[in-house]
Amino acid sequence: FTMLRIIPRLAEIITREKIDIVHARSRVPAWIAYFSCLLTHTIFITTCHGYYAKHLFTKVMGWGQRVIVLSNVIARHMIEDFGVPYQRIRLVPRSVDLEKFEFISPEKKRKGEIHVGIIGRITPLKGHMPFIKAMARVIRAIPSLKIWVVGDAPPSKETYKEELQVLVRRLGLWDHTEFLGTQRDIPEVLSHLDVLVLATTTHEAFGRVIIEAQAAGVPVVATEVGGVIDVIEHEKTGLLVQPSDPVSMAEAVIRIVQDPVFARDLAENAYKKVKKLYHVERMVKNTLDVYEDAMKHRKILIIKFSSLGDVILSTAALRQLRKKFDKSYSISLLTSEENKDVLLRCPYIDELLVADFNNKDKGFYGLMRLGHFLRKKQFDIVFDLQNNRKSHLLAYYSGAYHRYGYDNKKFSFLLNHRIPDDKPPIDPVTHQFRVLKMAGVTLEDPHLELWPSEEDRQSVDEFLSAEWLSAAQKIVGINLSASRRWLTKSWPMPQLVKFCEELGRRDIRVVLTGSASDREAAESLVARAKGAKLINMCARTSINQLACLIKRCDVYVSADSSPLHVSAAMEIPFVSLFGPTDPRRHMPPAKNFILIRKNIPCSPCYRPKCSSKKCMAMISSDEVIGAVEKLLKV
Repeated sequence: FTMLRIIPRLAEIITREKIDIVHARSRVPAWIAYFSCLLTHTIFITTCHGYYAKHLFTKVMGWGQRVIVLSNVIARHMIEDFGVPYQRIRLVPRSVDLEKFEFISPEKKRKGEIHVGIIGRITPLKGHMPFIKAMARVIRAIPSLKIWVVGDAPPSKETYKEELQVLVRRLGLWDHTEFLGTQRDIPEVLSHLDVLVLATTTHEAFGRVIIEAQAAGVPVVATEVGGVIDVIEHEKTGLLVQPSDPVSMAEAVIRIVQDPVFARDLAENAYKKVKKLYHVERMVKNTLDVYEDAMKHRKILIIKFSSLGDVILSTAALRQLRKKFDKSYSISLLTSEENKDVLLRCPYIDELLVADFNNKDKGFYGLMRLGHFLRKKQFDIVFDLQNNRKSHLLAYYSGAYHRYGYDNKKFSFLLNHRIPDDKPPIDPVTHQFRVLKMAGVTLEDPHLELWPSEEDRQSVDEFLSAEWLSAAQKIVGINLSASRRWLTKSWPMPQLVKFCEELGRRDIRVVLTGSASDREAAESLVARAKGAKLINMCARTSINQLACLIKRCDVYVSADSSPLHVSAAMEIPFVSLFGPTDPRRHMPPAKNFILIRKNIPCSPCYRPKCSSKKCMAMISSDEVIGAVEKLLKV
């Protein structure tokens, strides 16, 4: 309840002081800061100081837009056990203020008694029991041993401290051991130590006391756990032993004490490493670099997963977004499995995300899982170009601070930047840019793009070569239908037959394109069009191969469907046949085209089924032939 009460108060401070970044360094503050940052659209950063146990309360430490870790072991732990994407991890080791520590070479401290110490709170995890057992072995070789236990037990571990003191007495070490309790002047303590032992038995996030000892010239024996292996190079800057192994710990301490030259080399090598990697100025610089990185490198998500033609129409928006937001912004695009090939080689996005709504992302749970995946990506801005219930939900679940889209009553209240969708009679690219304009992205160049590969071009060349197509022969492509759903968009078969026959008489080859559902119609057309050498490519090309095929055409003919957008993207002259839909809202931007549409009272009706199909039936083959001939002369 205290945390809940603090959240709005912190949010008020963030807003009033115009804070850009909130950096949380432990779990309770992290929960408060996380929700405060959500309320204020502020950058949230965390630092993981420990090797956290896996439970819900700790998950927040991995939710920062940047997650600072102290060692490589903690980095792996946060990636593998908490699912933090490695791109958000930043390694910033702990540091030591060298001005507070005086480096004293080990041989200058040898004045009779040998002081070996352990510094840290008295808990079982810090390995005090193995340390005392090791000291019982050390004292046999070094009778002048003095043992310093620096640190105290928390109230819950008082019993453990008493057990430790009983062990000291039982091993005959009481006269050689001092429990110094909590010490504020650690540099003073270290100035008297000959060896520091870190005896931790579990994963240690870093072990700052190690670098403090090394800054003071104290050789270190440490257990080989967690981040300790990042700090100590065995036999060079210290000695590593296995945890809970008093024998090897004792041998390491004895070796350092009895070999002054070795002790001096360890201390000097360690000090050089501390000066290079662990001084406080370096830590401050690295932390500020993380802040700058978080401020500069933002992440944008664009949602557009259907239909194929609409995805192609979004390429103008992608180009302009890349121009508006420089490389400090990462642009990801979420599309569907069916349409991913269109964008595989798009140069304007950094990452293509694919949703499979027919399988793993199907249904409510699939949508929630996809939303969770997007949230882990930590996007700052979402542009919802799909604008339906599913896309609005995904925009919201992404957790992005800024979510742009149309106010269309389809869960659009989940967007915090929206514009009324009053369905104005404007072209589809301009319609998309009404959303982008809210973020300052204006339409400069509406042309569409596709990016087929060289392999796609070669495949199409091989297809056409097999049809005995001469190099000088004109090619006209025609798309047979729009889709299974939109039967009203299709040009009737009698007009298709006459159109193909007339082109055949003019020695113009006709290429038929369409989906698998058009195969039967294509075969019927090939059989009925006498004298026309038709090339049937229905369901024989991928979308990128279709682009290359249309590129080979001199003119392309299509109803209101995705191949019309492909021809516009490939800058091929086209004849567009419109009936039940409004060309003002669906015509792709192009320079060289002819629109054919009959102005009848019932058009546009936007009905996928119609008994008469009058609007398309009234388009004669002679009209389309005339349009084709006109474009061929251009």
